[in-house]
Parts: sequence; C-alpha cells; structure tokens
Amino acid sequence: MHPAPVDRLIVELGKLPGIGRRTAQRLAFHILRSDDEDAFALAAAIREVKEQVGLCETCFNLAEGPQCVICADPRRSQEVICVVEEPQDVIPIERTGEFRGLYHVLGGALSPIDGIDPDDLKIEELVARVGRGGVSEIVLATNPTTTGEATAHHIADRLRGQVTLTRLASGLPVGADLEHADEVTLGRALAGRRSV
Repeated sequence: MHPAPVDRLIVELGKLPGIGRRTAQRLAFHILRSDDEDAFALAAAIREVKEQVGLCETCFNLAEGPQCVICADPRRSQEVICVVEEPQDVIPIERTGEFRGLYHVLGGALSPIDGIDPDDLKIEELVARVGRGGVSEIVLATNPTTTGEATAHHIADRLRGQVTLTRLASGLPVGADLEHADEVTLGRALAGRRSV
C-alpha cells in the first residue's frame, strides 16, 4: 500500500517500546512531512548515539568514553554507591539533588522466569568495587517490584557485613490521600514510620 521505504520505516518504528502500528504510521508520516533538515538531524542523532555512547567501565551507566560524567566528577563521594537497575533510573535520583555519591547500574533485575540470573547482572562487579575498599554504604535503589525486591535481597546477602546496606524508603507519595493508597503501600508507610 505504501512505498517499500515507508513500510520499512513503519516496521522499524513499531519495534520501539510502547509504539503500536498506528503510532508507528503517524510517526512515519510525520517524518515524511518534516523538512529534510529535521529528518536528517533525527537520523544523525540515532546514528551518533549508537556509535558514541557505551557503558561506563566503573558503574555501567551510559557514557561517552571510558567513564560517565558522574564517576569522572571528583566532587562526588566515593564512599556511597547507589545501586539501580537501569541507566534511566539514575536520572530521577539525580534530579532530587539529594544524592552526591556514585552509582552502580545492574542492567536489570533478577527474574528466573525470564531467565535473568545473578550472572546476567553486574552484581559481581559491585562486589568487586566494594572489595577494593573505600565504600562505606550501599543504597539499594532497585524498583519496589517483586524482581526489584529479590535483587535487593540477593545483593544484601552478598554484601552483608562488608558495608552498611540501606534501602530507599517506600510508602505514601507526598500529596496523596490515604483513601487512594493500596494496602501494600500503606503497610510499607506504617512499617517505615519515623518520629517527628
């Protein structure tokens, strides 16, 4: 129905997460309507990111070179490492401005059902970083999901007694009403209560 290059573009755009066939079609036609400069800039940006961005040798965050900007920053505390599942998990933590330590990106979470075992993640690399010394605290910031919790417990078991292990607090979001909270969230909020 469309010229072959348009169909190919729709197929490729449809491979992106959260993009169905209709959205892929809309995006393809938007690109076709765009002026050449914008379309070629998009193509160049995709090529550039694939050619120049890799993983940091230290923490496995995204990097343009051997180290990411966080690991290369001498102002960051070398004593605290925040463990996250994916590179995109670093962004919201950085936005808070509250964390001044380093990161360790696991590359996923344990999920035996999906065939993701400890050897598939960067857990041994984290254990080695702690073993080199200088780290006093590991902040386990994996997602509060079944797989995230299992991953946090596995890491805690591996590092117990070597460093202080902390977990991000969980519970009610600021501005939320109690009537809209589910039992698990409310239960965690109660378990993690603090004095005022």
